[in-house]
Amino acid sequence: MSAKIHPTAIVSSKAQLAASVEVGAYSIIGDEVTIGEGSVVKSHVVIEGCVTIGKGNKIFPFATIGLAPQDLKFRGEKSRVTIGDNNSIREHVTIHLGTQDGAMVTRIGSNNLLMVGVHVAHDCVVGNHVILANNATLAGHVELGDHVVIGGLSAVHQFVRIGAGAMIGGMSGVESDVIPNGLVMGERAFLAGLNLVGMKRRGVAREDIHALRNFFKQAFEEQDGQFSTRVENLAKNSESHAVQEVAAFVKSDSSRSFCQPKLTTNH
Repeated sequence: MSAKIHPTAIVSSKAQLAASVEVGAYSIIGDEVTIGEGSVVKSHVVIEGCVTIGKGNKIFPFATIGLAPQDLKFRGEKSRVTIGDNNSIREHVTIHLGTQDGAMVTRIGSNNLLMVGVHVAHDCVVGNHVILANNATLAGHVELGDHVVIGGLSAVHQFVRIGAGAMIGGMSGVESDVIPNGLVMGERAFLAGLNLVGMKRRGVAREDIHALRNFFKQAFEEQDGQFSTRVENLAKNSESHAVQEVAAFVKSDSSRSFCQPKLTTNH
């Protein structure tokens, strides 16, 4: 049994499509594309370059995956895109190849929703259970942890990291790293607090939420010493997994500063 391909679609004979894959009218699938079981590619989709797509994905009209990145340094290097399972990739989404200056791959995990007009640039890493609302845009080398939500019309600067469980409000411009479970908003985004609603919905333990709230007040509202030093000292005295997660995030290497509350200037 072969994949169900509409007669107007152009699918390379070298592409590897599982038998249960469906390809809609006028879609184009290139030589180096692999698509897993149960995935549906609707009409007018273009998938080219070295692209691996897992099982149970739904890709909607006018999405483009695996095309050359919008990077003037790109010279056609053999980079790729990898996408996990059970993602919904809606109309006009663009997902570009990685580059030599990055990891040579753009990665998207599983169980994500990329709404209309989302852009995932070269060398981005998107975790699992992520929601990118309409016209949210990720510049190159952005990293999103699991369960991140980015509101519509928001833009994330290149090389920014957004920690697991963070929430970015709509129409925000994110120029700095966002701690796990942070709540961020604003034209030049600031840290407005913690994503308490998201944590409760994911079943984070009450003890962890309480510990993280206390951590937040001491780490961000106090001004003594360096921010990273305050975080390290607070983590030493906490057994909370949520607090340790933030401390590990802050300690890890990054080229960006950390998103701070609006009235805080100490980075």
